[in-house]
Amino acid sequence: MLSHPHEVFLEVAQRLSFTKAGQALFISQSAVSKQVKALEEHYQTGLFERLGGSVQLTPAGQKLYQKLLQAKQLQQELQQEMSELSPGFAPAVHLLIGASTTISLYVLPPVVAAYLQQHPQHQLSLKNRNSDNILKALLEHEIELGIIEGIHKVSRVTYTPLLTDEVVAVCAASNPLGGRELATADLLSIPLALREVGSGTLAVLEEALAAQGIKLAALPVRVRLGGTEALKNFVRIEATCLAFLPRQAVLKELATGELKEVKIKDLSLFRQFNFIQRKGTENNGPYREFLRFTQRYYSSKE
Repeated sequence: MLSHPHEVFLEVAQRLSFTKAGQALFISQSAVSKQVKALEEHYQTGLFERLGGSVQLTPAGQKLYQKLLQAKQLQQELQQEMSELSPGFAPAVHLLIGASTTISLYVLPPVVAAYLQQHPQHQLSLKNRNSDNILKALLEHEIELGIIEGIHKVSRVTYTPLLTDEVVAVCAASNPLGGRELATADLLSIPLALREVGSGTLAVLEEALAAQGIKLAALPVRVRLGGTEALKNFVRIEATCLAFLPRQAVLKELATGELKEVKIKDLSLFRQFNFIQRKGTENNGPYREFLRFTQRYYSSKE
């Protein structure tokens, strides 16, 4: 088992912040500093460089970080193997999972609730970022399992399908476009509100437009917003803009009439939600179990 000071060091190294590490571990910043100082005294070298309000790993700190990541992986594998050999051995499990905005808000909550009900000894931390940043967090070992939109063609990552989602064009109820069917070319003259660069929702729109010979840069984009909820709230108020949002995110608003769907002829906006894992970690027991649990949960809804 990794010692408590090493666990604290890992958290600081991943976040490059003593404050954020303390918040994640539910301990004070001074307690974090004390544990890191104890390690620096033990190894007789500095592990972090303090640069104003930020910190960076020293060469020694980087070496320790890489070795501890390997040790953490071995520890998880050992716990898994011992659990299989000894049913009475049930260590507490803390899952580190990341998911893009749509998935975090609309896909995972019921799954997580059902999973934790069946596994009361488990804990789960969920990071909510756009797809690009979830992929980055996985590669930097901040999380052990991610769920994102699409495939990013990174050689160090394996992809496992979860479910298919549709992106739809919507507008405020007072917008005269509501309920109409438009040609794809009409988008060149309609004010748009879109997600930020790195969003899976934006990526599926850009790809579909490219298939129609239209570049995203040619569209009259009025605003870009980070996050599905921010974009949804904006388009409900701003009656002149059209927005593209996951159907999962606007089911309620379409049902109540707060938002209206706008059909775009010949524009197919479907994307696959995929689990992502670093190659070599696919058989990590708790994460494999959560992945399969989530797949079963949604296959039963079809």
